[in-house]
Amino acid sequence: MSTIDLEKLAQSQKANAQVMMTLVRTALHGLEQLSALNLAASRELFNNGATGAQQLLAIRDPKEIGNVASALVKPNVEKLMEYSRNLYELTANMQREITSVMETQYNTLRHDTAGLVEKAGSLSPVSGDVFGSAMKQMMTASTTAFENISQMAKQLSDMVDSNVKAASSATAQAAAALTGKK
Repeated sequence: MSTIDLEKLAQSQKANAQVMMTLVRTALHGLEQLSALNLAASRELFNNGATGAQQLLAIRDPKEIGNVASALVKPNVEKLMEYSRNLYELTANMQREITSVMETQYNTLRHDTAGLVEKAGSLSPVSGDVFGSAMKQMMTASTTAFENISQMAKQLSDMVDSNVKAASSATAQAAAALTGKK
């Protein structure tokens, strides 16, 4: 007959609560950063729009409209590219932080499970072998699944990174083409 170790159960619950609090703090911090980024971008867009409108209204010669409009486009495109980069960095940092927490939690689970299998084997060698074998198979499967998920997350992150770089390059070329035409 097995007994429940209340101290270990309490420690486990406390550790799980700490992990959840870490994840919630990470999410809230990310939301704060996203809100600040969006507020700054909105303020910048408004200020640039107001300045641009004033410049366009101050034009006396219709031939200057193209030059002024072209001059207004480039800073806005650059701000859009900067916003995109900042947004990508923010999401990438959050993804890294969450992945780190999850990896730590998974490694702790693996270590605790290995200890449980070893303890069960020493208490009852016959049933411990069956239990140990089943737990080892389960841990092998979960380790493989976790490694596959981690690899897919890294590939997705790399793909998003290359897409952001390609989009930034294409946007910069388009902006240069727009401002180059006069």
